[in-house]
Amino acid sequence: MSGTKEEDRKGSSDWREFFWNPRTHELMGRTASSWGLILLFYLVFYLFLAGMFVLTMYIMLLTLDDYKPTWQDRLATPGMMIRPKGDQLEISFSVSDTESWDGFIQNLNTFLSPYNDSYQVQTNDNCPPDQYFIQEDSGEVRNNPKRSCQFNRTMLGDCSGIMDRFYGYNRGQPCILIKLNRVIGMLPGKDSQSPYVTCGAKREESEKIGPLAYFPPNGTFNLMYYPYYGKKAQVNYTQPLVAVKFLNASLNTDINVECKINSNTLADGSERDKFAGRVSFKLRINDK
Repeated sequence: MSGTKEEDRKGSSDWREFFWNPRTHELMGRTASSWGLILLFYLVFYLFLAGMFVLTMYIMLLTLDDYKPTWQDRLATPGMMIRPKGDQLEISFSVSDTESWDGFIQNLNTFLSPYNDSYQVQTNDNCPPDQYFIQEDSGEVRNNPKRSCQFNRTMLGDCSGIMDRFYGYNRGQPCILIKLNRVIGMLPGKDSQSPYVTCGAKREESEKIGPLAYFPPNGTFNLMYYPYYGKKAQVNYTQPLVAVKFLNASLNTDINVECKINSNTLADGSERDKFAGRVSFKLRINDK
């Protein structure tokens, strides 16, 4: 027993001596000067790393432009989106149940509020159609803020929410708005031919979709809304829209609809994204 106690005391003494040795004035095996040199080394080392990081960020920021991306890795054909926003790109409602489509109406009203004619007249220009609205900078002198062309809500006709405040949902003739994603500097047409939207159903469902009406006429994204110069340079830019109205779609059945952009400069789809330049959604209109 006594041997065990002596060993415990010796082990405890060795541990205390390792932590602080009063004879050599060492803390955890190192003198104060040794600890000081280590701390100085790591201080200089991490300050050097921080300095390298700051210098790298500074050099990178010097290559960036506040108004135009220096490097632009994008698909050859931009994507498309629809409004109103449904659950997972699904527009399903019952004509007789106002609560089933009231949310769609509110979503469309909110989305279209910046397109009101009175607001567009105040903020944007009345541009000549079928030609690009080019606003180049003059050397190092920036032509900012750049002007934008009017896209008036009334251009959406029966789908503007003005003549029909329910956008046709109360009659089973819903309106779907389509927009093309913004891409800085994109020129989506040539020879005064604007890109346009076409919609259809899958081959086995082609009879279900019925006739369609497009607004503006022919479902075009007019060239005057391009090129887009970026949110900071073109603060009042109003994205053009195309409205599709389903005039006599079959009731009580799912219709898989695909809308795509047609252009003489944009590629039809992409190897990187087969849904580039198109959008698919499910439409279901119930009568009860």
